[in-house]
Amino acid sequence: MIFKRIFLIVLDSFGIGAEPDANEFGDADTVNTLKSVMTSDKLNIPNLKRLGLFNIDGVEDGEKVAEPEASFARLQEASKGKDTTIGHWEIAGVVSDTPLPTYPDGFPADIIEKLETAFGRKVICNKPYSGTQVIHDYGKEHMETGALIVYTSADSVLQIAAHEDVVPVEQLYEYCKEARKIMCGENSVGRIIARPFIGEFPNFERTPRRHDYSMEPPGDTILDLLKVAGNSVVSIGKINDIFAGRGISRHMAITSNEDGMEKAIAELAKDYYGLCFVNLVDFDMKYGHRRDVDGYAAALTRFDEQLGEFLPKMKRGDVLIITADHGCDPRGAGTDHTREYVPMLICGEGVKKGVDLGTRHSFADIAATISKIMRIPYATKGQSFWNEVKE
Repeated sequence: MIFKRIFLIVLDSFGIGAEPDANEFGDADTVNTLKSVMTSDKLNIPNLKRLGLFNIDGVEDGEKVAEPEASFARLQEASKGKDTTIGHWEIAGVVSDTPLPTYPDGFPADIIEKLETAFGRKVICNKPYSGTQVIHDYGKEHMETGALIVYTSADSVLQIAAHEDVVPVEQLYEYCKEARKIMCGENSVGRIIARPFIGEFPNFERTPRRHDYSMEPPGDTILDLLKVAGNSVVSIGKINDIFAGRGISRHMAITSNEDGMEKAIAELAKDYYGLCFVNLVDFDMKYGHRRDVDGYAAALTRFDEQLGEFLPKMKRGDVLIITADHGCDPRGAGTDHTREYVPMLICGEGVKKGVDLGTRHSFADIAATISKIMRIPYATKGQSFWNEVKE
């Protein structure tokens, strides 16, 4: 059987329990995004259940099924990080041995001076902050002075927030490009993020016109090799931003998880060879960081409903892989990501059902497996599990 397409869906931040080194990343050994959302009566995920989510190694909550309709594994992150950039790079085959720089005390004075010179505007805030809280606390000052709100988080990011009536979105994007040039060398943060917002104080709200300016991956990813070999690499959501456009043939921005899944379902009707790589960021951005258990659970329920639409439309030669890039336990301390194992479910015609792949020691096993499915040699630290699940 010839396998033509792989649909790789990342449930951004859907961790399934603390990794052994969680405390090294500031997390308790009890962090568990899945366990937390299961406390909500908004959660109803029968399709993930029947695929085998609750059969995964180490998942103690939820009812296991006798005959899972997918094969499954628990993946441990090999990279030194718990952020979106490093997580996705590893999924795509690049393991990062050195963590990207973070700024728990804000950016140093020399960086702020360079940013202000490049922007021609003053900078305010310069602290780790929640994205919604920062515009509440600094939005009024920004509108009165024109100063840009620059902030960070526990992740390797520099974020610039500005009201669309004060700084047009295209101008904000230009500021981010300037910041990307400045944040280099030892200050090479994973992402510079534009965070436009609208509204009147105190009712500011962020808009969907966020844009990420990422570092390029430090080595070839499976996306690069797929594209070079003539395959299509379709990005849905922020995948294109995460990989700085590298290895992408076609990309689509999305306004929500639901929109992302609608676009993924629409791709099933098309005919091409390659990879459709989807990121559903609402889990992380809207619910994980905001520690909204019910919101996270409701979003998973809606994803599961759309998964029920997706699965019957898969064609012969299609493979579906569902995974995550890190955790963001909505009952965890603080507002940041959590160092967690992530799930991996794989299914499709020609893929064995119910194979328990146990705990695997790198997200890069996904990239190694994709290389085998698409018959493209790729050197990665990941280990393919394709021979174990191919019928």
